[in-house]
Amino acid sequence: MARRALASGKRVRRRGAAWLIGLVGLAAAGWFGGFLWFTTHLPERVAEPTRATDAIVVLTGGNRRVAVGLDLLAEGLGERLLISGVHERVDLDAVLKANGRDHGDITCCVDLGHTARTTRGNADETAEWVTRHGVESLRLVTAAYHIPRSLLAFRARLPDVHIVPHPVFPPGLSAAPWWRAPNKARLLMTEYSKYLAALVRESLTGAAHP
Repeated sequence: MARRALASGKRVRRRGAAWLIGLVGLAAAGWFGGFLWFTTHLPERVAEPTRATDAIVVLTGGNRRVAVGLDLLAEGLGERLLISGVHERVDLDAVLKANGRDHGDITCCVDLGHTARTTRGNADETAEWVTRHGVESLRLVTAAYHIPRSLLAFRARLPDVHIVPHPVFPPGLSAAPWWRAPNKARLLMTEYSKYLAALVRESLTGAAHP
């Protein structure tokens, strides 16, 4: 009797372990399949490079983003520019100097946002700024790999504002496919995981954009 009970217990544990391994494998396969979809749908170019919008919003945190935003403003593709997520001790003079610009005629139309620390914070900061300036359309400037998560947050908080994504391609990011560039693979995997977390969060709050 005891031997049969012991053998039965071992079978139950083996079945439980097999189910657990199967679930982990299924989850891993799902994650990787989603990752492949994510990488193949990242923007490879600026889709609407000459379309004018009411405003331009730059998300800090990567090379060339601010410089691109300043160029777009100078080209007349937006009437105002918000640089969101700027360190509280950094002023406009420092931003312009760091990007090789002088004040010229554009400083009247450049605003710095000092409160955002996350992508979601960027969207909240921009939402307040959009309301204050009556913006109905904006060009969103950030790194190409950051575009999906940024659009998710911005469209959730600005459903009535038309958003034109403007991807920036960091010069330090390898042009090789991610499977041949370990640093690029790590970056994209981290960003994909953040995107999934943001998607779940927005879905749970009922604010996710379709």
